[in-house]
Amino acid sequence: MLVSPSLPTLADAADAETALPVSLDTFLAGIGPRAFRFAEAGLRQRDDALDAVQDAMLRMLAYRDKPAGEWSPLFWSILRRRVVDLQRRRGFRLQFWRSSDELAGDHDIDWADPGPGPAQAHEQRDQYAALVKALRGLPARQREAFTLRVLQQLDGATTAAAMGCSEGAVKTHLSRARQALQQHLEIEL
Repeated sequence: MLVSPSLPTLADAADAETALPVSLDTFLAGIGPRAFRFAEAGLRQRDDALDAVQDAMLRMLAYRDKPAGEWSPLFWSILRRRVVDLQRRRGFRLQFWRSSDELAGDHDIDWADPGPGPAQAHEQRDQYAALVKALRGLPARQREAFTLRVLQQLDGATTAAAMGCSEGAVKTHLSRARQALQQHLEIEL
Protein backbone atom coordinates (compact mmCIF):
# COMPACT_ATOMS: atom_id res chain seq x y z
CA MET A 1 0.00 0.00 0.00
CA LEU A 2 1.32 3.41 -0.97
CA VAL A 3 0.92 6.23 1.51
CA SER A 4 0.83 9.71 0.05
CA PRO A 5 2.28 12.61 1.97
CA SER A 6 -0.44 14.64 3.62
CA LEU A 7 -0.78 18.38 3.65
CA PRO A 8 0.06 20.15 6.90
CA THR A 9 -2.93 20.74 9.16
CA LEU A 10 -3.67 23.37 11.79
CA ALA A 11 -2.69 20.86 14.47
CA ASP A 12 0.72 20.45 12.82
CA ALA A 13 1.18 24.23 12.80
CA ALA A 14 0.24 24.45 16.50
CA ASP A 15 2.69 21.64 17.31
CA ALA A 16 5.45 23.48 15.43
CA GLU A 17 4.83 26.64 17.47
CA THR A 18 5.00 24.77 20.78
CA ALA A 19 7.92 22.61 19.70
CA LEU A 20 10.66 22.21 22.24
CA PRO A 21 13.99 23.91 21.55
CA VAL A 22 16.61 21.80 19.81
CA SER A 23 19.42 22.75 22.17
CA LEU A 24 19.91 24.43 25.50
CA ASP A 25 21.66 27.31 23.72
CA THR A 26 18.54 27.92 21.62
CA PHE A 27 16.36 27.77 24.73
CA LEU A 28 18.53 30.26 26.62
CA ALA A 29 18.72 32.62 23.65
CA GLY A 30 14.94 32.67 23.39
CA ILE A 31 14.23 33.14 27.07
CA GLY A 32 16.86 35.82 27.77
CA PRO A 33 14.83 39.03 27.22
CA ARG A 34 11.83 37.77 29.22
CA ALA A 35 14.11 36.61 32.01
CA PHE A 36 15.78 40.01 32.12
CA ARG A 37 12.42 41.82 32.45
CA PHE A 38 11.43 39.44 35.25
CA ALA A 39 14.70 39.98 37.13
CA GLU A 40 14.62 43.75 36.60
CA ALA A 41 11.10 43.97 38.03
CA GLY A 42 12.22 42.11 41.15
CA LEU A 43 15.63 43.71 41.63
CA ARG A 44 14.93 47.26 40.39
CA GLN A 45 18.45 47.62 39.03
CA ARG A 46 19.59 46.82 35.52
CA ASP A 47 23.07 45.53 36.43
CA ASP A 48 21.78 43.25 39.17
CA ALA A 49 19.13 41.89 36.81
CA LEU A 50 21.75 41.15 34.15
CA ASP A 51 23.90 39.38 36.73
CA ALA A 52 20.97 37.30 37.96
CA VAL A 53 20.00 36.20 34.45
CA GLN A 54 23.59 35.39 33.54
CA ASP A 55 24.04 33.36 36.72
CA ALA A 56 20.78 31.45 36.09
CA MET A 57 21.87 30.68 32.53
CA LEU A 58 25.25 29.44 33.72
CA ARG A 59 23.57 27.21 36.29
CA MET A 60 21.32 25.78 33.57
CA LEU A 61 24.39 24.39 31.80
CA ALA A 62 24.57 21.72 34.50
CA TYR A 63 21.12 20.52 33.38
CA ARG A 64 21.95 20.24 29.67
CA ASP A 65 21.19 16.48 29.74
CA LYS A 66 17.68 16.96 31.18
CA PRO A 67 14.74 16.62 28.77
CA ALA A 68 13.90 19.88 26.99
CA GLY A 69 10.42 19.89 28.52
CA GLU A 70 11.93 20.37 31.99
CA TRP A 71 14.14 23.33 31.07
CA SER A 72 11.53 26.10 31.38
CA PRO A 73 10.29 25.40 34.93
CA LEU A 74 13.84 24.62 36.02
CA PHE A 75 15.21 27.88 34.60
CA TRP A 76 12.46 30.02 36.12
CA SER A 77 12.97 28.33 39.48
CA ILE A 78 16.72 28.99 39.36
CA LEU A 79 16.19 32.61 38.32
CA ARG A 80 13.55 33.22 40.99
CA ARG A 81 15.85 31.87 43.71
CA ARG A 82 18.71 34.02 42.42
CA VAL A 83 16.53 37.15 42.48
CA VAL A 84 15.40 36.38 46.04
CA ASP A 85 19.04 35.83 47.10
CA LEU A 86 20.10 39.17 45.63
CA GLN A 87 17.17 40.94 47.27
CA ARG A 88 18.13 39.51 50.66
CA ARG A 89 21.79 40.42 50.27
CA ARG A 90 20.98 43.93 49.12
CA GLY A 91 18.57 44.42 52.01
CA PHE A 92 21.17 43.25 54.48
CA ARG A 93 23.92 45.43 52.97
CA LEU A 94 21.73 48.49 52.64
CA GLN A 95 20.61 48.21 56.22
CA PHE A 96 24.18 48.81 57.38
CA TRP A 97 25.85 50.75 54.57
CA ARG A 98 23.26 53.06 53.03
CA SER A 99 23.60 56.76 53.76
CA SER A 100 20.68 59.01 54.59
CA ASP A 101 20.99 60.70 51.15
CA GLU A 102 20.45 57.38 49.38
CA LEU A 103 17.43 56.55 51.53
CA ALA A 104 15.58 59.54 50.13
CA GLY A 105 16.21 58.68 46.45
CA ASP A 106 14.39 56.05 44.43
CA HIS A 107 16.23 54.16 41.71
CA ASP A 108 14.58 54.64 38.33
CA ILE A 109 14.72 52.12 35.53
CA ASP A 110 16.76 53.10 32.46
CA TRP A 111 14.73 53.65 29.32
CA ALA A 112 16.81 52.45 26.38
CA ASP A 113 14.22 52.76 23.58
CA PRO A 114 11.91 55.78 23.77
CA GLY A 115 9.50 54.41 21.16
CA PRO A 116 8.02 56.01 18.08
CA GLY A 117 6.99 59.42 19.44
CA PRO A 118 7.78 61.58 22.45
CA ALA A 119 4.17 61.85 23.66
CA GLN A 120 3.53 58.13 23.36
CA ALA A 121 6.89 57.32 24.94
CA HIS A 122 6.11 59.62 27.87
CA GLU A 123 2.72 58.01 28.39
CA GLN A 124 4.21 54.51 28.20
CA ARG A 125 6.94 55.42 30.68
CA ASP A 126 4.37 56.82 33.10
CA GLN A 127 2.21 53.72 32.80
CA TYR A 128 5.18 51.40 33.19
CA ALA A 129 6.49 53.39 36.17
CA ALA A 130 3.05 53.17 37.80
CA LEU A 131 2.95 49.41 37.19
CA VAL A 132 6.48 48.91 38.56
CA LYS A 133 5.64 51.03 41.60
CA ALA A 134 2.49 49.00 42.18
CA LEU A 135 4.39 45.71 41.72
CA ARG A 136 6.97 46.83 44.27
CA GLY A 137 4.20 47.31 46.79
CA LEU A 138 3.04 43.71 46.48
CA PRO A 139 4.28 40.90 48.71
CA ALA A 140 7.05 38.90 47.03
CA ARG A 141 4.96 35.79 46.25
CA GLN A 142 2.16 37.84 44.69
CA ARG A 143 4.69 39.81 42.62
CA GLU A 144 6.33 36.57 41.44
CA ALA A 145 3.00 34.97 40.52
CA PHE A 146 1.86 38.05 38.58
CA THR A 147 5.17 38.47 36.79
CA LEU A 148 5.49 34.82 35.78
CA ARG A 149 1.84 34.23 34.82
CA VAL A 150 0.90 37.59 33.27
CA LEU A 151 4.07 39.31 32.13
CA GLN A 152 6.05 36.19 31.20
CA GLN A 153 2.91 34.32 30.06
CA LEU A 154 3.88 31.01 31.64
CA ASP A 155 1.18 28.41 32.21
CA GLY A 156 -0.03 27.52 35.69
CA ALA A 157 1.99 24.32 36.02
CA THR A 158 5.25 25.95 34.94
CA THR A 159 4.67 28.89 37.27
CA ALA A 160 3.91 26.54 40.16
CA ALA A 161 7.09 24.57 39.48
CA ALA A 162 9.16 27.75 39.27
CA MET A 163 7.70 29.12 42.51
CA GLY A 164 7.85 25.79 44.32
CA CYS A 165 4.17 25.69 45.23
CA SER A 166 0.89 24.23 43.98
CA GLU A 167 -1.15 25.57 41.07
CA GLY A 168 -3.88 26.50 43.55
CA ALA A 169 -1.42 28.65 45.49
CA VAL A 170 -0.37 30.35 42.24
CA LYS A 171 -4.03 31.12 41.48
CA THR A 172 -4.51 32.55 44.97
CA HIS A 173 -1.37 34.72 44.77
CA LEU A 174 -2.31 35.86 41.26
CA SER A 175 -5.86 36.76 42.26
CA ARG A 176 -4.68 38.78 45.24
CA ALA A 177 -2.00 40.49 43.14
CA ARG A 178 -4.50 41.48 40.45
CA GLN A 179 -6.90 42.87 43.04
CA ALA A 180 -4.17 44.88 44.78
CA LEU A 181 -2.78 46.18 41.47
CA GLN A 182 -6.21 47.20 40.27
CA GLN A 183 -6.88 49.13 43.46
CA HIS A 184 -3.46 50.77 43.41
CA LEU A 185 -3.60 51.73 39.73
CA GLU A 186 -7.15 53.12 40.04
CA ILE A 187 -5.95 55.40 42.83
CA GLU A 188 -2.92 56.51 40.75
CA LEU A 189 -4.99 57.38 37.68
